[in-house]
Amino acid sequence: MSDTPDEDMTDAEALLAQIYEACRRLGIAQTTFGRQAVNDGKLVSRLQQGGRVTLQTVNRVHQYIASLGGPSARTLRSAIVGLPKQRGPEHNFRFYDNRQKYLMFVNTTSEKQMIADRALEELSLTQPEPPAIRLFDGGAGDGTALARLLRGAHRRHPWLPFYVAAKEISMENVRLMLEKMPDRFQEHPATVLVVTNLNYPDAPWLKPSSPVRASTMAWHEVALEGTTAGAFEEAIAGLQPMLDLDWQVEVNPETGHPVPKTPAVLVIYRQDQKFVLDSIIPRRGLARADFDFILLSHPYRARAPLDFKAGSIVAPVVRALRPNGRLMGVHAHGHDAGMELIREVWPDANPFVTNRDALLDAVRAELGGAAGHFVFHRTKDEDALFRYHTRTLATEIAPGAEIGSSTLLAAWNAANYVAQVEDAPLAEAMSQDLYLDATRRVLRQHGGMWFTNEAYIVSRKAGLGL
Repeated sequence: MSDTPDEDMTDAEALLAQIYEACRRLGIAQTTFGRQAVNDGKLVSRLQQGGRVTLQTVNRVHQYIASLGGPSARTLRSAIVGLPKQRGPEHNFRFYDNRQKYLMFVNTTSEKQMIADRALEELSLTQPEPPAIRLFDGGAGDGTALARLLRGAHRRHPWLPFYVAAKEISMENVRLMLEKMPDRFQEHPATVLVVTNLNYPDAPWLKPSSPVRASTMAWHEVALEGTTAGAFEEAIAGLQPMLDLDWQVEVNPETGHPVPKTPAVLVIYRQDQKFVLDSIIPRRGLARADFDFILLSHPYRARAPLDFKAGSIVAPVVRALRPNGRLMGVHAHGHDAGMELIREVWPDANPFVTNRDALLDAVRAELGGAAGHFVFHRTKDEDALFRYHTRTLATEIAPGAEIGSSTLLAAWNAANYVAQVEDAPLAEAMSQDLYLDATRRVLRQHGGMWFTNEAYIVSRKAGLGL
């Protein structure tokens, strides 16, 4: 919700006058009008008590009046004084910057575990070459999936060196990710971990494409002393002042998206492995981008234009695959219990506008003549789609059981997080108890809350370079 409600909300008195007139003309009660227009029988009473509503609610009221033969929505809108001003880009909802929702989602669903396990299956299909297995995690988040992937990779390749590059813009996510790494360095000593906040076209190469940005890039190389997870944990905790300085973000005034103030790269490895890892440790301006496996987990907003997803994120990273390398992308698919809940509250919601085939076609077109170097895998739904669930106790959702408030809130949070509901309509929905009733119904109907992700695969042909 905005800190300046007078700029973001509409004139309630003018809206009430329009509702009174519509109720008189139609011969219906005010509670009936509220339920039919916006699924809220208390709409009028809340307005009468001084409550304010968002522009989305005003538009729904106007559309409802117009649909029953009243004035057009445009005419009704123009009659409102104090209409909300257009929010600037700096106020746009930023999906992956919403910390509380993200952390609650990660810790109350099985999504990251499912993604890591799928990624490990794809990694097993690659054919790594010396001197290391090279992995890239685009949008590593808090490192939950990455840590699980690295544990699985160690089980399969305990003696092979790992080069792991993780892209993440959020300082808090980087901190949480690094907190999960001490045991990785202890169990798998021959590991080089690289963390960067560069954008997708630049991150695999660890080099900003802009000469100006390249000249200001902060490059840190840290050799961890000791041989125990405890020693590594202490050393990594000491990096926080550096993160505070170099992982700050600012808002792009044109797009409203967060961008790093300082391009930054952090390279971490064990001091006692430096000799063995010398050919793997990247040097400033000389990093290799030839990955055996690339994971792109929700690297873009669902509603983002297709050309942006393909041209600014997926295609540039595809170019960083080595021969026989594989990229696995994951995004939300919808058609699940979570989407049923969203449409109970917002019937016209349609956040998932791009399917895997359309994205792969766009990536192929973006690559142009180089597309022949790659295989764009056309997978059936039974192979591409996979479910994950919110974690609930069976006794909580059993017939006749009372569903606890924490379970309701976790399921509701997961649904609106996946659907990327923006803050204003979310705040409006949560001003009443209808969203809890809807969540309870969906949980009982499905015996829990579940979601569907969609995976897509691109691999690079053997012996072909760009």
